[in-house]
Formats: sequence, C-alpha cells, structure tokens
Amino acid sequence: MTNWTLETVKAAGGADLAMIKGGSGKPLLIFHDELGFPGWMTWNETLAHERTLLIPLQPGFGKTSRIDWIMNYRDLGGFFSQVLREMRLDPIDVIGFSAGGFIAAEMVAADPKIFSHMVLVAPMGIKPVQGEIMDMFALTIRHHLRATVADPEGTPEFAKIYGGQMTPEQFEAFEDARSETARIGWEPYMHDPSLPYLLRGVKTPTLLVWGTRDRVVPRGCIDAYKNVLTGAVVAQVEGAGHRPEIENSVEFERVVRNFLAA
Repeated sequence: MTNWTLETVKAAGGADLAMIKGGSGKPLLIFHDELGFPGWMTWNETLAHERTLLIPLQPGFGKTSRIDWIMNYRDLGGFFSQVLREMRLDPIDVIGFSAGGFIAAEMVAADPKIFSHMVLVAPMGIKPVQGEIMDMFALTIRHHLRATVADPEGTPEFAKIYGGQMTPEQFEAFEDARSETARIGWEPYMHDPSLPYLLRGVKTPTLLVWGTRDRVVPRGCIDAYKNVLTGAVVAQVEGAGHRPEIENSVEFERVVRNFLAA
C-alpha cells in the first residue's frame, strides 16, 4: 500500500492549501469532484505506482478554508493556476473529475500550455448540447451519493465508504462541500457560458471519460467539450455511472494510463 500524506502548503497569496501527496514518479495533478476527496481508492493506488499524485483539497472543502474572493469556477481556476506557477509544476498532467474537470477546463482556457495532458472525467463546465446536468441540490445527500453510481450495492468501493450509516462528521463534510459548490456554481448552474468560446483552438491532448449510465452528467456535455477541444478523444466505460474510476477501476486505469503514456 502506497504511503500518502496530507500536507498544508502556502500558495496563491498566502492561502493555506491542504494537499494529499502519494506515490513516486512524474507529478500528476488531480482535481476532486463537487463532493470532495472520497479517500484513497484502488485507482489512486494503481496510478501511484508510477506517478506522484498531487490532490489539492478545494477551498471550502475539508481542511482548506473557504477563500471569499473566489466567486465562481473561473476564479477557482485562476487560484489553482497561481498555485502551479508558484510551485513550478506547470506544465503538468491533470485529471479532473466532474466539477474538478470544470476547474481544469477554465485553467486551460486561460493558459493552453499549463497542462501536458488533460483527462476530464464526466466534466461539468459546458452546457450540454443535449440533456441537462442533474440538479444535485434538489436531492438529499444520501440520494445524491447513490445517483453517482449505476449500481450502489454492486460497487464495492462505494458500498465500503457510503453503504453504512453516515457519521455526523461525514454528513457535515458532504454538506459543506455542497454548500461551497452551490456558492460558486449555482448561477449559471454548473457551467460557464463563455467557456466553450474560450476553449476554441486549445490543442492540449485531452481524454474525455464518460460512463454510459451516468445520471449526473449527460453525454451532451462530452459532445460539447469534443466540439471545441481540438483532437479530444472519448473513452466510454460501459455500464458505469458518474464514477467510472470506482465502478470499473480496471478499465478506467487502462484508458488513463494509455493516454498519459502517449
């Protein structure tokens, strides 16, 4: 089992940023989704055998305090761009999950050279050409969590973490995450109308990963990204929902490792 640590780094004007670090090799930046970092999973362990995983905890999530001047995902992308410059990590490979993909997309729109490779897993950020991004705030946290996987009982890592009685601490962490997500992503709902225009002509090698049973982000979001990102390729994970990295970790790891090695 890979040893990983939770560190606090000073970044972007003195902010205290909590960051999980684990593994060895070339750095790989990971942006967690709108519910926060769920813990070290099988896919983390596999990728950490050949890469150093850097997983910052978004401001307002967990041990990173909210930053009041961050008012939307474009601000959040600017914040993380400063972090990478100050840590001298750019250009870097990145994986962004759901709203984490939104962050990465805002960053590459502002600076197309900031990432060497970009993996967007069921990304929010662009209004889908068909369908709608699920209104997560209309659901209780338990129903929201269950909606993120196609088969909650048949997904061992989901059942292990979320299948039992939720502790008060877990409930509070999830609601804090949803509160911060609502604060910066409510209007317009989980997308930026100007983002597709700013992404035009960006040639950063991009992999778009989507589970065919995703109820949170429709295929229309993947199509919208593919329409504007030059050369972007799509990898569908059959039968998976919004979290293919835990629903079919073997396939997820395969497509990601092959893409990053290219």
